[in-house]
Amino acid sequence: MPSPDSAERAQLVERFRRWLRDQRLPVTHPRDVIADLVIGSDSHESVGTIAAQLKARGERIGTATIYRTLDLLVRSGLVRANEFGEGFRRFERVAGKERHEHLVCVRCGRVVEFANERLERMLPIIGDEHGFRHERHRVEIFGTCRDCLQRELGGLRS
Repeated sequence: MPSPDSAERAQLVERFRRWLRDQRLPVTHPRDVIADLVIGSDSHESVGTIAAQLKARGERIGTATIYRTLDLLVRSGLVRANEFGEGFRRFERVAGKERHEHLVCVRCGRVVEFANERLERMLPIIGDEHGFRHERHRVEIFGTCRDCLQRELGGLRS
């Protein structure tokens, strides 16, 4: 899913600021910078990649502040934490994005977002078949991405 344009990005960061004020929490420069980075990203960022990007921008923000701000972003509903079986969480913007699921490569860690209308229609039906009312879901399909498969096949030919 593409990154938001600058106007949408600014609007989402301001929404986070309003949420902080509503919670009687301080609006700080580190929180703004972290929110802008995560909200503006089109990938699934780990704390490590966020810290590296902040350092590259010349920001001196500690890891504990990054973790606390990410927790606030998740609580605000603007960001979702994902665990793809790597032993750490990755974060993605959910506000302003359409509903999507994830394909996760078990070799390189690549995450591909996809949406599938048939899957969306089937999940409530499956719930009904089992006497279960569908409210929400998360689908993560683990496998091997095309690039890793091609490298593997290329290695077999040598």
